[in-house]
Amino acid sequence: MKLPENLIRRIENRKQNNSLRQLPSFNNLVDFSSNDYIGFSKSESIFKLTHHYLVENEIIQNGATGSRLISGNHSLYQIAENFISHFHEAESALIYNSGYDANVGFFSAVPQRNDVILYDELSHASIRDGITMSNAKSYKFNHNDFEDLERLILKFPDTNIYIITETVFSMDGDSPNLEELAQLSEKYNCYLVVDEAHTLGVFGEKGEGLSQYLHLHNRIFARIMTFGKALGCHGAVILGSSELKEYLINFSRSFIYTTGLSPHSVATILIAYQQLEIEAQTIDKLRQNIILFNQQKNLLGLKPMFVRSKSAIQSAIVPGNENVKRLAQQLQDRGFDVKPILSPTVPEGQERLRFCIHSYNSEEEINQVLELLRNSIF
Repeated sequence: MKLPENLIRRIENRKQNNSLRQLPSFNNLVDFSSNDYIGFSKSESIFKLTHHYLVENEIIQNGATGSRLISGNHSLYQIAENFISHFHEAESALIYNSGYDANVGFFSAVPQRNDVILYDELSHASIRDGITMSNAKSYKFNHNDFEDLERLILKFPDTNIYIITETVFSMDGDSPNLEELAQLSEKYNCYLVVDEAHTLGVFGEKGEGLSQYLHLHNRIFARIMTFGKALGCHGAVILGSSELKEYLINFSRSFIYTTGLSPHSVATILIAYQQLEIEAQTIDKLRQNIILFNQQKNLLGLKPMFVRSKSAIQSAIVPGNENVKRLAQQLQDRGFDVKPILSPTVPEGQERLRFCIHSYNSEEEINQVLELLRNSIF
C-alpha cells in the first residue's frame, strides 16, 4: 500500500535537503563512529563469562514472558540492581530496557502538573520526548548557561523545579560545570537530574561516570545510565533513592507496560559491570587516546573547527549537509569510519563530523585520520 501523500512529501523534502537518513552498511573501516568506547560490545571474555554465569547458576536462557510486574521479574534483576547501586554508590537502581525507555519513563512520570521542568536546549531527543509526555510545564535554558537557568528558576517561586542536563552531550561531546549546577540546584531546592549515557565507562577510575568521579553524585536527585554505549549491551538504569524506585515501579509506564529483559540480557549487564571493576587499564587507555586526539588536532591547526571537549566525542563543525557528507566520504574512502551528522539532527549550519574515540584506536590511526582531515580542508 502506498504511503499517504503528506508522508511522501516529507521524504522528498529530506532528499532535496540532502538529509535523508539511511541505515549504514557493514564495513571493515577503522572505527571512529561507534559508541563502543572501551570495546565491550566485541569482548570475547564478556560473551564467555555471561554464558558461564548462566550455566553455573543453572539459569535457563529463555526470553522474558511479560512485564516485570507479572512474570518477567527473574532473580537476576535483583542481583544486577544491587551490584549496580553499590557500584554507583546509590541507594537504589531500577533497570529499564533502553536509555530511551528510561528517559521517557522518568520524565513522563515524575514531574507533575504543577511542577516545572528546566532543560538544557541541547538535551537528547529521548529527554525531550519524555518531557513532552509530562503534565508539567517545561522551558529550555541556553546551553550550559546557568545565568539563563537561574533567570528561569526565579520565575517560579514555591514550585517543584526539575533541572535536566547531560554530563556529556551526545553531539558536541562537551560537559556542563556540574559543581556550579549542583550549587545552583541546592540554592533553590531544585531536583537535579543528569543523563550519563556517554560518561559511563569513560570517566572515573572504574568508568563510574562524571558526577561520581567529581564526588557530586550524592547531590543529584536522579542519574540515568545507559548500557548501549560503553557497556556494549542492552538496557539502562535509573539511580536514586528507594522512594524514587518505588514511585517509578508504580507510575513509570515504559517500565510497567513492557516485557522485561531476558535473563541472558540482564546477566550480560551484570558481567559488563563486573568487568568495569577490573578494566582500569582499558579505561586509562581510552583517556590517553582522548588526550592524544586533542593534542594532535591542536598541532595540526584543527582546533578552531572542533567543539571543545574532553570526552570520547569530538565534533568538527563543517557547515552544510553536502559539505560534511563529502568530507566524511573522503575519510571513509581512505579507510576511516567517521560519520557526518546532518541537519535537522543538528541545527542548520552546525553540521559536523563526529569522531568517537576508543581504547582500541591506535596512536597511528588517530594521527592518520586527523592528518587526512587537515589535508582535505587546507
